[in-house]
Formats: sequence, C-alpha cells, structure tokens
Amino acid sequence: MTKLVSLKLASLALALSAGAALAGPGAAGHHDGEVAYGKPGDPKKPARLVQVSMGEKDGKMHFIPNRIEIRRGEQVKFQLRNNGEMDHELVLATLEENLKHAIEMQKNPDMEHDDPNAKRLAPKKTGEIVWAFTKAGQFDFSCLIPGHREAGMTGTIIVK
Repeated sequence: MTKLVSLKLASLALALSAGAALAGPGAAGHHDGEVAYGKPGDPKKPARLVQVSMGEKDGKMHFIPNRIEIRRGEQVKFQLRNNGEMDHELVLATLEENLKHAIEMQKNPDMEHDDPNAKRLAPKKTGEIVWAFTKAGQFDFSCLIPGHREAGMTGTIIVK
C-alpha cells in the first residue's frame, strides 16, 4: 500500500471516529427525540410532500425552495434531490444550532449526515427526511459542508 493511500485511510478513520464522537442528541444534525423544531416523523403515517432540490449555479449554491411554510402539528416528507455537481446536505435545526454545528463542520469537513433531521447526498442522488413539526416558530435548514451555507445554501421554515 502506498504512503498516500495509508494516509488517506488513516484520515478517513480519524474523521469517522470524530464524527461518531459528535453524534447523539444535543449536537445539531443528530436528533432522535423531540427538539425545539419538532421530532422525527413516522414514515407509516400520512405526510405532506415537499420537494427540495439542491445545487449550484454561477458561483452560488441553493435550495429550491428556500422558504417553506408549515402548519404546527403537520408531518412533512422532504423529498431531496441533489441536482448539483458536488455533495450537498440538508440539516434541519434552529438557526443557532446550525451556526454552531457549521463551526464543528469546519473542523470535521468529511462528517456526513444521515440522521432523522439531516441527509447528505452525492451528486444526482435522492433522499428523504420525514419530520413532525410540533412547535410553532421560525427554523433553519442549511448545507453545513464548509463554504456551502456561506455560498447561499440556506433556507427558512416557518411553522404557524
């Protein structure tokens, strides 16, 4: 095995262990119970379908739509599609939690999300998040891959 391959494998192992250390309730992007913006949905129950595409164009990154209105108590199935040429993710949280988690992502840029409130997708891939919005308020969804939120990959969820 070449030194470069060994170094990459060691880096991957370190990133995975760091990601595992950050996993669990309390860190944005890793929620299994009820939090300020709701709780994981039940895929067996009816849900409103909301399609969200991710991508990049002209030096900007985006979610379409980037503003979603939801009724309190509504369960939503977000159908996600990465139409871009780069990996993107959607992390649903409060704005404060996402900004805090973005700092952690700067330290661990290879941390991948596949949590009840977050999903990372490779280019041209799809995924879904089912979420029950149990509380009213204004919440955030962002791509926390370093540089993506800053390039415009953020959105707002208004729960009335």
